[in-house]
This record gives sequence, structure tokens and C-alpha cells, in this order.
Amino acid sequence: MTTHAHQDRPGRTELGRVLMTGGALSPDWAPAYTNVPRAAFLPDLMWPFDMASGRSVPVSRSDDPQTWQGYADADVPIVTQWDDGRHRGAAPGAEPTSSASMPSVVFRMLRDLDASPGHRTLEIGTGTGWNAALLAYRLGAGNVVTVEVDRAVAAAARTALERFGLPVRVIHGDGSAGWPDAAPYDRITATCGLRTIPYAWVDQCRPHGVIVAPWGTPWGNGDAVARLVVAGDGRSASGAFTGPVEFMKLRAQRIAPPVHGEYVTGGVGDRATSSTELSEAAFLGESRFSLQRFAVGLRVRDCVHVVAEKREGARPVWLYGLGDRSWACVLFRDAGTASVWQSGPRRLWDEAEAAHQWWRDRGEPGHERFGLTVTAEGQSAWLDDLADPWPV
Repeated sequence: MTTHAHQDRPGRTELGRVLMTGGALSPDWAPAYTNVPRAAFLPDLMWPFDMASGRSVPVSRSDDPQTWQGYADADVPIVTQWDDGRHRGAAPGAEPTSSASMPSVVFRMLRDLDASPGHRTLEIGTGTGWNAALLAYRLGAGNVVTVEVDRAVAAAARTALERFGLPVRVIHGDGSAGWPDAAPYDRITATCGLRTIPYAWVDQCRPHGVIVAPWGTPWGNGDAVARLVVAGDGRSASGAFTGPVEFMKLRAQRIAPPVHGEYVTGGVGDRATSSTELSEAAFLGESRFSLQRFAVGLRVRDCVHVVAEKREGARPVWLYGLGDRSWACVLFRDAGTASVWQSGPRRLWDEAEAAHQWWRDRGEPGHERFGLTVTAEGQSAWLDDLADPWPV
């Protein structure tokens, strides 16, 4: 394995301390953190998320090695590819399509995976190869298989892993099919967001094995980490969510943004169909990771919500049905009740308002009280009791 003299950099040492103190980095993963630096798997040109400006910024190691190293050692996500590789130049592209996740997220998911030396593990979404390298350091390189859908990303990760001395098997392919050639696995993990957990993963995991993956509904991009345990008979997997995250979606499960003009033609009209006493803060929460957004998404199927900019004290929130052209708009105001417009076979705002009330009536449960079950017939969510599920 390659020895890296910069492993003891002050910034990296401090990040490790913060991760340990915050509970993201567990003692069993600390040696992997110490000996497998993220910097060894990052490209020369990358686009870290700058917390101060709230945007991705280009940073070149050849032009500014100190800044590049500072971001490599920081708890920030770093975009490593735009627009499925079609992007050229230093300026950010239109859509980030591959990245290095925040170290705090990486190690929280590794903690959830509960993998031990010798466990055979399948990773979906190789990315830079850093996560696969961490797994290989702890479990043994021969026990890790990683699948990456993008040929160029897979090749770069394979090179980085071999250069570092952890020759993990990197497969170029669609991770939604898993990799049956090396099954069964003790652990399966995904570094991309899912709308549906493929049953192939359950089928390729041993009974009592663990699957850890970011999962969410079409409602929005705010997902949560699902930690599923495969049943003793191997026919299903079930478990609770451990906390909110946001990942780029598995390419086979991407959902195109709704085209507003295909739903709403000629404007909504001057007269609202109804009103609501719900406030913007109560319905949306403080961020896209709010508990109420996650809960509403679990209850309102096949629907996307879009939060528009606030203007003159008013903010529209649009709801678009994915199965038909049903739509709704609620116009929240800083003062007074919100106006509601609805159209189509579904009354989407009525569904969303009922889902929000359902969440409140049950004590405003957090992510950890919700869970997911995956079978050959589909997937279902539940609250507190997996014996009382509903389809999602």
C-alpha cells in the first residue's frame, strides 16, 4: 500500500477529531480514516462546495495546491464530474453527476453498515474510489466489489485504487442489477440516491446481511439513509432510517423535472379554489431535509413539489402529479391565510395537507421512527411497526 507523507496534515487531523467527537467516525473505522486519505482519490480539477458562497467553486491542484488540499481535508462535498462527463472547462457545469461525499456522511454510513474484517461487500456507485478504499482497508481488497455506471469514472477509480495499493474489483455496469458473479454478500451499500431499492440486492445478500442506501420519494431530493436487514429466509429486507442525506440519484432511477407548461396552461386564474391555515414554516420546515417534507413524501405518492422564490412576501409551492397532469399551487403569504389552486383528477394539495396532519397527529415523528421493507413484490414504508405498512 502506498505511504502518503501528508496523512498527518493539521487540517486532516482536526477533521478526524471533529468526526470522532460528533459520532460520525467510530473507533473501528478510525484506522481506515488515518491511513486512507480522501486526497489520494480526488482529481486535479475539482469543484468543492464553498459554504460561504453556497455554490460549487473550481479548484485546481496545479494552480493552487494549498486551497485544493484544504478542501480535500474539509467536511464538504466535492463535485468531480458534471453533466455525465460532457462538461468541459473549469467553470461548473449544469448538473453535478459524480462527487466525493462529505466525510461525515461517508463515515456515518460506514458505521451503519456495521461491516467487519472478512465481510464480503458490494458497493454501488464507485465515484472517486475513496469509499471502496476505506472498505478495502478494513475488510480486505479481495472482499470488496464496486460497480460504477460511468465508464470514465470507473476507469479513474480503478487507477486510483491500484495506485494506492488497494486493487478492489471495479465493475463498469448498472448497479441496479447488483453483481451476482460474486454473490452472496454480507453487506451491500450504495453511494447514490434511490427511489426504489432493487430486489436484486436483497437476492444477492445473505440472510441477516445488511443493506445501507440513501432512499427517498419523488417528493424532493431530501432523502434518508435506509438500513435494511435481510430476513432469515432471504426473501425480504426491512429496517429503519438513520438520518437525512442527499445524494445524486442512481442514473436508472432519475426523474426528469416536471415541465410546468405541460401541467398549467394559461395561468392559474384569479380565483383560488380554496385556502389553508397552514403556514409556510409549518408545511416546509427549515430546510429540504425537514421531517415534515420527508413524512409528506412518504404519504403522497408519485408527486413532486417545487418551492419557488419568495417575492413581495409571497411564496408559491407547486405540486405536480407524475401519473397524470394533476397539479396544485399553494401561495403562502407572510400575513394571512394561504390561497390554493388545484386541477386534475387528483386533489394534490388536499393529499399533502392530510399527510401533514397525519404526521402531526402522530407526534411529528423523526426519520428514525420510519422504516422501509423491500420484497419481490415491491417496497413499503411504515411508522414504528413494520407490520403496518403502506406502499411507496
